Amino acid sequence: MQNDQINTLEEKIAHLTRAVDDLSDIVARQEGEIAILSRRMTMLMEREAGRDADNGGSVVLSDQKPPHW
Repeated sequence: MQNDQINTLEEKIAHLTRAVDDLSDIVARQEGEIAILSRRMTMLMEREAGRDADNGGSVVLSDQKPPHW
């Protein structure tokens, strides 16, 4: 009876180890994706800040009422 329990526990440990390894791979991949997205966001924010500076800090045209209003 004890040998069956040991085998059952070993199987559970093997499955849990596999699950942890799979999750670790997923987290590592997501970390890379987050880093890429953070760099892109920084680039976009810098680009938008440059546009604001070029326009003298004016309101974006989509927020302005048309001249005939």
